[in-house]
Amino acid sequence: MSKRLQSIGNSSGIIVDKAILDLLKITAETDLELTTDGKSLIITPQFADSDRRRQFEKAKARVHKDHAAVFRKLAE
Repeated sequence: MSKRLQSIGNSSGIIVDKAILDLLKITAETDLELTTDGKSLIITPQFADSDRRRQFEKAKARVHKDHAAVFRKLAE
């Protein structure tokens, strides 16, 4: 699917088709996280009770615990 930015006041926006919003369970009230890898814009819905978010946080804590010494050296 290809989209173009549309002018919205002094800003620009992308209109997302309802079918995609329904598929991702995104509403106008859903908080969205915008990130980039330097080449792409990544838009991720943020659900307060997201199981995926909890899994990520657990994995992050495990990596930090297992590799704390390496992270300290890298920070120096």
